[in-house]
Amino acid sequence: MRILLSRTDRIGDLVLSTPAIATVRASFPKAHVAMVTSEYNRVVMERNDDVDELIVMPHALGPKAMGRRLRGYDVAVALAPRAVDLKLIGASGAPIRVGYTYERRWFARLTARMYVNRLMISEADPELCDRDPHRVVRHEVMQLLDLVALAGARRRVLRLRLDVTDADRAAVRDLPHDPIVLHLGRRWFSNGSTLDGTIAIVERLSQLAPVVITCARDCEDVAGAFEASGAVSRLLRALPFHQWAAVFERGRVVVTVDTGATHVASAVGRPTVVAFEHRYFRLNSQEWSPYGVPHVLVRKPANEEARAIERFGEEIVEGVARLFNGVT
Repeated sequence: MRILLSRTDRIGDLVLSTPAIATVRASFPKAHVAMVTSEYNRVVMERNDDVDELIVMPHALGPKAMGRRLRGYDVAVALAPRAVDLKLIGASGAPIRVGYTYERRWFARLTARMYVNRLMISEADPELCDRDPHRVVRHEVMQLLDLVALAGARRRVLRLRLDVTDADRAAVRDLPHDPIVLHLGRRWFSNGSTLDGTIAIVERLSQLAPVVITCARDCEDVAGAFEASGAVSRLLRALPFHQWAAVFERGRVVVTVDTGATHVASAVGRPTVVAFEHRYFRLNSQEWSPYGVPHVLVRKPANEEARAIERFGEEIVEGVARLFNGVT
């Protein structure tokens, strides 16, 4: 059997796909499993031997043209609910073609049938979640396990996978012992959170434990402000992906906004505090919460009033203290 998987979107979502990928491997141990990624998210799979072949989709090639290059598979699964992955899987011509989309994406539900012949409908919908406080949304990991079950992969593997090596750990061994690791993403500085407020959070966290900051590339312009605060033990820029994961692994608690850092921290087993956006909190905090690790979820303020920002910071620090004490 030849099986084709595709996920070409974000790093964090591909991390959350690793149990589904492992489930395919466990269910079809003798199959040839190929995985299509983008150049951006390929790092998640570069060391993962649950796939036999890693195929990177060129920027210049459209999904239909890419799919036509990948003829000859028996089963093809789009692990992302995106037109790119659905079109690629459809163009592969595999007899069994599996994908999913969301409940109220009416046009996507209509057009998806052009590309796949086994379609899962996810209950995830931001407006429905806001209207109904009792609406339950499965975690993305569980949705993806249900998705690959449509392709016959039912021998479930539940753990996330990232292949951090001793060499990665050695590269960060000079960091403080059991630090708080805070990942800087742009969402710290918008929509109810500010640069000054985030610096204040770091200053308060430094009273609990040494603070190590990992800095996303799009946050390097503000990195100096954190270094100047005097509250940061180390600030790390432009880390290779697996060394970044090794920094998280070393941490006692990881603190982040809603980015792929949440899922990298889960993959290396670290307790995590996540600040989710105020809008669509009910959906996002269910579907993309930390997976399989102790965690505290904080909702960002609806505005940037001084007291709201101050309270937001207090909730972050309180969340870290709770995880320190084993309370979630």
